[in-house]
Amino acid sequence: MKEQPGLSFINYILKSKWYPAILQAPTLIVFSIIVYELLTGPAAAHDNFGTAMTWVLWWPLIPLVFLLLGRFWCSICPFATLSDLVQKVVGNLFPVPKFLRKYGIWIIDALFILITWADHVFGIVESPRGSGVLLMLIITGVIAAGAFFERRTWCRYLCFLGGLAGNYSRAGVLTLRGTPEKCAQCKVLACYKGGAKAPGCPMFEFPRTMDTNARCNFCGYCVKNCPNNSVTITARVPSKELWFIRKPRFEESFLAIVIMGIVFVQNVTMLELWEKAQRWLESLLGTDNYAVTFTVTFLIAMAIPVMLLYLTSWLAGLKNAESAKMNFARFGYALIPLDFAGHMAHNLFHLLAEGKSVFYTGLALFGIINQDASLALAGTETIRNLQFSLLGLGALASVYTAYRIARANWKENQATSSFIPFAILILLLFGINIYLFLLPMAHRV
Repeated sequence: MKEQPGLSFINYILKSKWYPAILQAPTLIVFSIIVYELLTGPAAAHDNFGTAMTWVLWWPLIPLVFLLLGRFWCSICPFATLSDLVQKVVGNLFPVPKFLRKYGIWIIDALFILITWADHVFGIVESPRGSGVLLMLIITGVIAAGAFFERRTWCRYLCFLGGLAGNYSRAGVLTLRGTPEKCAQCKVLACYKGGAKAPGCPMFEFPRTMDTNARCNFCGYCVKNCPNNSVTITARVPSKELWFIRKPRFEESFLAIVIMGIVFVQNVTMLELWEKAQRWLESLLGTDNYAVTFTVTFLIAMAIPVMLLYLTSWLAGLKNAESAKMNFARFGYALIPLDFAGHMAHNLFHLLAEGKSVFYTGLALFGIINQDASLALAGTETIRNLQFSLLGLGALASVYTAYRIARANWKENQATSSFIPFAILILLLFGINIYLFLLPMAHRV
């Protein structure tokens, strides 16, 4: 595999003995400060540095990192670093249980949904203490997984952010692969088992046969260990991996459509009309319990996109002779670019409308207080134009991905009749997103 111009520096970094440790240490230090501030700092979200760093800066930017750099964040993530440290001290290293290997992605799906639900019911984002408790619960899970199981079991099979990273990274610009010609001749398994220069793959991947970005965290261990200089970083067209997935998985496509529903929920609950809708629901259900009314709204928002995708899959099956479940699994990946666009467009509001809060709350740590200072980095019109541009690009990428999936699996007539229902669904979801982003939203901090 010939190294592409402009990527030699990245490949050089991956080979360095200092990478990723040189980035893990400062990330862990910043993370520790954030957790400390969340648990002991100001109780008001708009005054808390931990809240600003987590929900105004890191969370809005992390999808973009996944798109541009794959799961690079996972190589320096403080949870992963903590897991590695625990393993060095405890070192039980039991094999991953079979049920985790089989059902891990469903556990990730469930955790992602549960955390989103808990955020709205218990106000995690708006509460520094709530955010701190959430991080402490995750830390507990990371320590337990690291103490008992080998490699990064938490990251591969349990981390809800890892599930999101896996989906978005499939559409990513950078990819790490072995060179087939060199790997075919290699008798050494250092890329998986590890060697003198670095440990084995922490994500249980075999680089010589790896064909997806979903579980590669760009830690560079296989690059360091490879005796043939076979494993390297290359660039590709965004979303290209989604066009030719050989073994589509229903649970991965399920996560893709659920993310769409979660973005809808996040947008709806930030709109002014949410209060009116909530009062209507209270009247309909005969209760003013917010947990009940939100749960009903949440379930409906999750169910509608899932049912739409399943119905579309059934309709396509009438023409391509595939089961609705298989079409669901195959074409669910086409929604990932629009997922990313909707997620990023939502987060863009927080980043650009509240971005200065990171700076101001950081100054507050040193006793410098800015009263009544504007938090916005950009005006409403600019933010909205960027949101619409993102959604437009995401919709185009999803439509084209659906087209390529159809062309890769069927001949002319069947491909066209399979593609059209999914193109209509994508445009429908795109229209709903546009409508929601046209409405005024509330700030996070």
